[in-house]
Amino acid sequence: MSATKFFAVLVQSIIQLPQMVGDEPDEATRKRVQHRAEQLRQEMTRLLRELQLWSLELRSLEQSAFAWGALLFAALQTWQFWAIAGILVLPFGLFRWLRKRSPEPESSSKGKESSSSLSKEEEEQEESEEGSDSERDMSRIFAKRIQWPVQNLANRIWVVEELLGELRVLQEPLSKSTCSFFPELQPAIRVGSAFEGWSPYEDDAVYRVLVPLKPPRGHAFHLELGTEQMPARNFCVRVEQVCTCTREQLVENMLCFLHHPEEELRRNQDPSFLRTLCTGSYLDVQKTARWFQSFVMSSWMLLPQSRRYKMKMLPSRHSCKMQLTKSSRRTLFIEIMFGVQQGDSDIFVSSQTREATFTPSTTWPESYAVAEVRFFRHVARQAPHSSYHLKCLHVCARILEGTGFSTYALKTAVMHLLTTIPLPDWHRREFLARLGDIMRYLRSCLEEKRLDHFFFGNERVPEEIILPSDFQTAEPINLFQHLTQDPHAHAEALREFEELQDRLTRLLYYSR
Repeated sequence: MSATKFFAVLVQSIIQLPQMVGDEPDEATRKRVQHRAEQLRQEMTRLLRELQLWSLELRSLEQSAFAWGALLFAALQTWQFWAIAGILVLPFGLFRWLRKRSPEPESSSKGKESSSSLSKEEEEQEESEEGSDSERDMSRIFAKRIQWPVQNLANRIWVVEELLGELRVLQEPLSKSTCSFFPELQPAIRVGSAFEGWSPYEDDAVYRVLVPLKPPRGHAFHLELGTEQMPARNFCVRVEQVCTCTREQLVENMLCFLHHPEEELRRNQDPSFLRTLCTGSYLDVQKTARWFQSFVMSSWMLLPQSRRYKMKMLPSRHSCKMQLTKSSRRTLFIEIMFGVQQGDSDIFVSSQTREATFTPSTTWPESYAVAEVRFFRHVARQAPHSSYHLKCLHVCARILEGTGFSTYALKTAVMHLLTTIPLPDWHRREFLARLGDIMRYLRSCLEEKRLDHFFFGNERVPEEIILPSDFQTAEPINLFQHLTQDPHAHAEALREFEELQDRLTRLLYYSR
């Protein structure tokens, strides 16, 4: 256990090493590193004394278990050899690592952009050539120790998509009926950490999908921006009735809401869209959620999934949350959210509410989930096959539970780093270095009380992500705005950050 503590101290020192101002460490930094190396040398000396005491105790047992004692003694001798070697190599390894650090993340791996095209054999050769780099060796070791979520992702994605496809087939005739007025469901879009590949919750992951809504016939949606802009923008979806007289001759029994008498409309058609899912002239989030929940419950026994799963509808006023349980008692959690697209962009207004924020039922917060999914797909296409950027995000997300830090803030920080640190530098051999970059970036954002939203005023957003025209010129939204208004919250956030660093070290060492 003492040896484990020593290596934990070593990992923590690597993660928490300060970022250099230049390519060469200054005198103050060199003294701190030398002081740290001396502390580690003294710690290793103490551990060696303990190992020697253990070997003496083992020798006293040789008479009763000579063979086993000999084996254990040989193992201890091996430990002592590598411990002494570590003492000699550690200071030089730390200085070598510091000399390689550069002032900005963009240049942390200058000249390595072409490494993304390396073949598997070339990568293995590169790793073998760098085997003497102690930090990279440790990065590979700890990267292997961290367990990925054990869920069968491919199978669960197939179940979710199959279910949504069946529901859309059942709902389509209703949306096209001439006497019924309900939104038209578009193909679901997979969003969130479970589909992006970094969920920290393993088997309890929630598979979230966004179902875009199109207005029923005779209606149109108009988005109106609200006055409250923090922490992000809110909209209302105004519903307008439009003339359908030109379509009357094409569709039998089709009446125009604007030009037919109200009495005739009531007599020949179901209640209008405005009367069922709207409050006044605005689409109501809660009414929409209740309508879809009722639709799913009434349709469940008609679905093939009902023969394999037991379905339970979970309470929610803004979405449709389902728990599917197989006979083996394995559960699958699905959350279906609803959205209205902003033009042809990847930005939607969504029924999903923000944590600890009360919003009226006619308020639809702006959602960037689809754009975020497209960003991670872009990174996956550009990064080497062995990239560990998702694993870094997964590891950091696991240590946030019980703190005031949100996974969205962490995700935003990592997205910024993915556009400033070259993608080849997210290789497994740089695992510890990238974890250190994430922690340093979060600390600097906390100290400055500012973390900019990724999609506002950010020139580094990939061009393939379609944003509304006003996003490039908009003032970035500060996700840490609340820290500027509450000194106590800022002090607590800094305290919790120190706890996060300790959690990260423990996770790296004791994860199985």
